[in-house]
Amino acid sequence: MATEGKNLSEYDKNSIPDATEFRFGIVVSEWNDNITEGLYQGAIKVLEENGVLSRKIVRWNVPGSFELIYGCKKMLESYDMLDAVIAIGSVIEGETKHFDFVCQGVSQGIKDLNVQYDIPVIFCVLTDQNMQQAIDRSGGKHGNKGAEAAVAAIKMAQLRKDARF
Repeated sequence: MATEGKNLSEYDKNSIPDATEFRFGIVVSEWNDNITEGLYQGAIKVLEENGVLSRKIVRWNVPGSFELIYGCKKMLESYDMLDAVIAIGSVIEGETKHFDFVCQGVSQGIKDLNVQYDIPVIFCVLTDQNMQQAIDRSGGKHGNKGAEAAVAAIKMAQLRKDARF
């Protein structure tokens, strides 16, 4: 298991660029909201710990993880001042192939947004086999993948800024 022994919330604050001037968008799936709210809180905590003011964070909700693609696309088109967008979702495997189709579609869709737009979109979609795994990664024993996504968003926002010069 990739997260075994790793706390997803831990990071070296000294290795994070100054984020005080950055603006972030966060698109959150309402499906499995007990998980996605935990991921959102983890992301917000890290952004605020690194100087991002709440007025510089825009949140939109969408019904499910598959809708994250459209939500992120519309956010990218609506806010030209954003430095990065975080897509937060949770897909839990069931008894049908629906899980596979949703996971593949969402990952490919978010990849496509990164290719098509000049603002990085961070993939924070848990794709777990069961609810316990999702709980463990959204503030449970493995930490919070939302925190890890926020660190990635800050680093990618800095990369975007540096690449402009």
